[in-house]
Amino acid sequence: MKNEERNIGYRLLETGTLAGFRIVDTSTELAQDKENVCVRVELEFQAEEDDDPADIVEWASFGFIFTLAVLSFTDARPRGTSEVDFNTKDEFNVGDFLQCLSFGKNGLHFSADYIRGRCLKTDITIRPDGSATLTTWGRGQAVLRWLDRLKGKKFMEVL
Repeated sequence: MKNEERNIGYRLLETGTLAGFRIVDTSTELAQDKENVCVRVELEFQAEEDDDPADIVEWASFGFIFTLAVLSFTDARPRGTSEVDFNTKDEFNVGDFLQCLSFGKNGLHFSADYIRGRCLKTDITIRPDGSATLTTWGRGQAVLRWLDRLKGKKFMEVL
């Protein structure tokens, strides 16, 4: 990754980690194959006392989505034949981010299925009113760990 692109990625991560949020609702569904789980999390950006959550969307959306996408990519593993393209040292980059990003009537949307052998199965939508939806398929409860990490919760590590 070029230094300029890496610096842009760092700025997006910095912005993404500054955005306060709260989980409004979490739902889990078992897929038809009875093995995979779809997890949907509804969020709302948290504002300071006098701020409107919609104001946070203006400065935090791109960084927040990028940060979650990095966590998803880092946590993702190959599935099936995608192992051929999998590289443990690979990094999610700004180009990957832009290829998965779109804007529509519902807001800013990120959708990633497979990226270089990694099974992301992650969708993120941030709406202009300050609400957001995160959905993952076949990733178990990983999305909840990513959100905990963004909130600063520590996890046990085996040394």
